[in-house]
Amino acid sequence: MAERSFVEEVKKLRLSGGEVFRGEGILAVTKALLESGVSYVAGYQGAPISHLMDVLADAQDILAEHGIRFENSASEATAAATLAASVNYPLRGAVTFKATVGTNVASDALANLASGGVTGGALVIVGEDYGEGSSIMQERSHAFAMKSQIWLLDPRPNLPCIVEAVKQGFELSEASHTPVMLQLRIRACHVHGQFVAGDNRRASFTLKEALENPQRDVSRIVLPPASFLHEQEKVRDRWPAAVKFIEERGLNEFFSEDADDIGIIVQGGSYNTLVRALERLDLADVYGNTKIPLYVMNVAYPVIESEVLRFCAGKRAVLVVEEGQPNFIEQNLATILRQAGSTTALHGKDMLPVAGEYTAAELLKGARSFGERYGRLQPLPVPAPVRKVIPLTAVADIGVDGAPEPVKALAESVHARPPGFCTGCPERPIFSAMKLVERELGPHHVSADIGCHLFSILPPFDIGNTTMGYGLGAAGAAALNTQAGKRAISVMGDGGFWHNGLTSGIANAVFNESDNLTIVVDNNYTSATGGQDILSSKAVNATRSTGHEIERAVRGVGVKWVKTMRRTYDVAGMRDALKDALTTKQKGPKVLVAQSECMLNRQRREKPLVRKAIADGKRMVREKFGVDSDTCTGDHSCIRLSGCPSLSIKPNPDPLRTDPVAHVLDSCVGCGVCGEVSHAAVLCPSFYKAQIVSNPSRWDRLRDGLRQRVIGWLQKGEAKRRAEYAF
Repeated sequence: MAERSFVEEVKKLRLSGGEVFRGEGILAVTKALLESGVSYVAGYQGAPISHLMDVLADAQDILAEHGIRFENSASEATAAATLAASVNYPLRGAVTFKATVGTNVASDALANLASGGVTGGALVIVGEDYGEGSSIMQERSHAFAMKSQIWLLDPRPNLPCIVEAVKQGFELSEASHTPVMLQLRIRACHVHGQFVAGDNRRASFTLKEALENPQRDVSRIVLPPASFLHEQEKVRDRWPAAVKFIEERGLNEFFSEDADDIGIIVQGGSYNTLVRALERLDLADVYGNTKIPLYVMNVAYPVIESEVLRFCAGKRAVLVVEEGQPNFIEQNLATILRQAGSTTALHGKDMLPVAGEYTAAELLKGARSFGERYGRLQPLPVPAPVRKVIPLTAVADIGVDGAPEPVKALAESVHARPPGFCTGCPERPIFSAMKLVERELGPHHVSADIGCHLFSILPPFDIGNTTMGYGLGAAGAAALNTQAGKRAISVMGDGGFWHNGLTSGIANAVFNESDNLTIVVDNNYTSATGGQDILSSKAVNATRSTGHEIERAVRGVGVKWVKTMRRTYDVAGMRDALKDALTTKQKGPKVLVAQSECMLNRQRREKPLVRKAIADGKRMVREKFGVDSDTCTGDHSCIRLSGCPSLSIKPNPDPLRTDPVAHVLDSCVGCGVCGEVSHAAVLCPSFYKAQIVSNPSRWDRLRDGLRQRVIGWLQKGEAKRRAEYAF
């Protein structure tokens, strides 16, 4: 179950030529693929292109009508290797995944594909997850494209440009026999707009024809001596063909080319932000009409030398807007200009941040600095110091000299808000249990992994020493397999397990006779990438095979000590299972499978059904936990061992006690972790479970009335006794 359904939106994919398509960038990419006559599409989900996979999954009937094969690949490497179908056959294919982690996983397949070259158009759609909103290490796809000689498209983030980039990408690939990478930043993926649709078309050459008429070309296979010739072929034949195609089709754009003797060279993906900054400086309007000449590189690699020299001719200076580090484009431009003997001054990272996302604020500062340097903007006046008048009555409180207290930096006055587990997350009790085991056995080295469980490295759990990649949790602890008194612990999710953890982690541990413990968090979905189904999902999927147990796969590669906990909310049970795995005399790798459905996906599925049932007048019961304020001691161990966002504090109702008491907010989903933790940790018995009944029956009302009368009678007796002892 993906986090969002596109069933309604995909109906737009049936629009015919001349009709106006309105929607999101991701949906526009799918429509462009249909209009390009692709034969197959594959990929692995991940921000910011998860929705592209979800759209394709929801549009399988439309894809089938056009003979398009679609696969949810097991990993990015699987997806990239799928493009092998385009090596010998005129088949257009596209794959998609998150960059740069996905590109790293797919690097072997992509390098071989780029070496041998392609016959049909091969398009790699990468979601460039770079900047402040990213969840990964800060790297760029540009370096990989340069290294393997894959042409890199970076279109302006509007729907017509994105759609055109998809179509031209396939043609560029076929014209130069080279795979093409289409870079989509997060804003491009989610931008909304419109474009005039074309007709969807079936591939002129089908997968069936390829199977019935197999072709082979030894020179395309990456083996000596052909592999030694591929590099020469890239430079001698493919590069010039690509440059010619880009020039003739005008893929890069010039705006107001002769408007001034200074200019700006910008990557297509940064165009919108740059124009917004120029508009703020009164150097452009809201429609993109600019007073400063712009050269927009919708093709970030290769750099077209003739276009660069044409743009820089007669200009005193140009500013290069290249997000990220290293400054590949700036270095390339510097070489081109110097070798041509150009006197145009080149600016880039000297006026813009060396690294990091180029937000509107950063580009505003950089463009202002460039404009002031070359006389297009007046320098901002230096504001005069403002002396604050302080009432004499306040001097004693502030200080002897009457100077105001300095304002604290934002980081000092506002607490950081790191990401954490959702309310009711089934992974939370796993780490609560680990903290309880830590009390008895001491701390262990914990090798973490990519996924929601990575939040355990933050307070209140503070568990996790390293993380090396998706599904590499167990591999990250491989070196720590020694005859020590403690075993290392590694964690991976079910998504990472099927991605590559089974082979690189579990099978490797069996082969090398590891004695460590691996915890596989099985929450039914690849929750970290949007809740898509995987092999071990329990949901019935009409187009995928699910229900394959992780325990069977683990035993299949040779693990002897395996235990599956069917309910992670059983904190005491999780604690005992962990303790057993860490203290057993049995040698060899240990695997503990911790199962419970992702609460977020469960709520997405159940809440609409509950709302409908309530609206229809049906009796519905929701469980919620609470804390008895009279019983709570104010110790707050429940919060420290759980960290649930629904657990808070409130003032103590007892005037003789000053410590605030624990309090359960209304966002509670009734998972019971707080109570389970309190019981397992032998904390106070202040938690209670309540039932909230919607559309109560007559019996519910009668029972509630009886309870209220009994409680009222008891309260009156208690009040009377207190009054007697008041004096």
